[in-house]
Amino acid sequence: MLKSYNLFILDDDPQYAELLQDIAMDSGWQVEHSTDPIAFLAQEISDNTILVLDLILPNIDGIEVIRALAERGRHYPLILISGFDKKVLHSARQLAEAHNMPVIDTLTKPFDIGSFIALLDNIQLSEQQQKKPKRANVEFSKQALSDAIEHHELLLHYQPQINLSTGEVSSIEALVRWHHPSYGLVYPDKFIHLIERFNLINELTSGVLKMACSDLREFKKKHSLMRLSVNVTSENIVSLVFPEMLKTITDQNGINPCNITLELTESAVMGELTSSLDVLNRLRMKGFKLSIDDFGTGYSSLQQLFQAPFTELKIDRAFTSKMLVDKEAMVIVKICIMLGKMLNMKTLAEGVESAEILEELKRLGCDYAQGYYISKPMSFLAFSDWMSVKKHSCQ
Repeated sequence: MLKSYNLFILDDDPQYAELLQDIAMDSGWQVEHSTDPIAFLAQEISDNTILVLDLILPNIDGIEVIRALAERGRHYPLILISGFDKKVLHSARQLAEAHNMPVIDTLTKPFDIGSFIALLDNIQLSEQQQKKPKRANVEFSKQALSDAIEHHELLLHYQPQINLSTGEVSSIEALVRWHHPSYGLVYPDKFIHLIERFNLINELTSGVLKMACSDLREFKKKHSLMRLSVNVTSENIVSLVFPEMLKTITDQNGINPCNITLELTESAVMGELTSSLDVLNRLRMKGFKLSIDDFGTGYSSLQQLFQAPFTELKIDRAFTSKMLVDKEAMVIVKICIMLGKMLNMKTLAEGVESAEILEELKRLGCDYAQGYYISKPMSFLAFSDWMSVKKHSCQ
């Protein structure tokens, strides 16, 4: 079977490059190879190319090749290989992904040829699964988004967060969706950036908080210990009226503010630091809890932990999902848990996709976890049913 992608192998060892070429051709790939990175960069290479890139090359190295490709707008998927240093290989992956060049895998020389064949087969399998027809991207107008908020087309799905000590659901994260009259369920990555661009974020946040607190009121009739996490933005936390607005919503629903955790990213806090610290401190004084989301992916994490009154540290899925196979990711998860304990903050790991990850987080002393292994996000009714089944199964 012919592949939609071609393979280009750039390796300083001609015999090794030829060996990999032969193996790939036996698996049905169209393959080219070279030992000269300068000649490679001068070639016209198809956009449908996956580049097998050795980091140790003559004249210029693989890091320089990545930079040169990015500067020329050639964002090939990469398979990175090196016999030099695993940490350099790991760092090169981060560099490539920062340049919007997806890294399919990294291989340390000498690697088992069987693993290379399996990798090529997995690429083909993944490609076949992605060939399903996709809906064309739609750019929604300001009016359409404003109407969606006004006409209550936005809805919430909830993803449970469990207490790792007890295994019980302790909280739910509210995640917004748009039930579009023509396109069906639209996920936030398709419209949140537009809502921010059109300055509709405060209206959205207000609507989400009202829906979420109303749902929490209903949840708490059966599950009294249930708490709620809601994402807020930089615009929200520099609005001096935000704390009073949120307190009014919780009062109207009979919700104690200590049952609400506001999640915000590191970049949100750093925008207008003086205003955000004003608002964040007033929120804490009213009893709301604060979680720093995507921890470790920004630029000033420790500064923010020092300055802002956070109560929870949320470990990013980029580290959690890789912690069992990537030594550096594991170290970061351990440091996050240790920081949480030393700063009297709870730690919550997101992106938990397996029983093994869940057990390791429990062993390390992480407080809470969420992810698809526990449950995917669900509608209000589906979550209520899920909780009933879970409760009965535990009896």
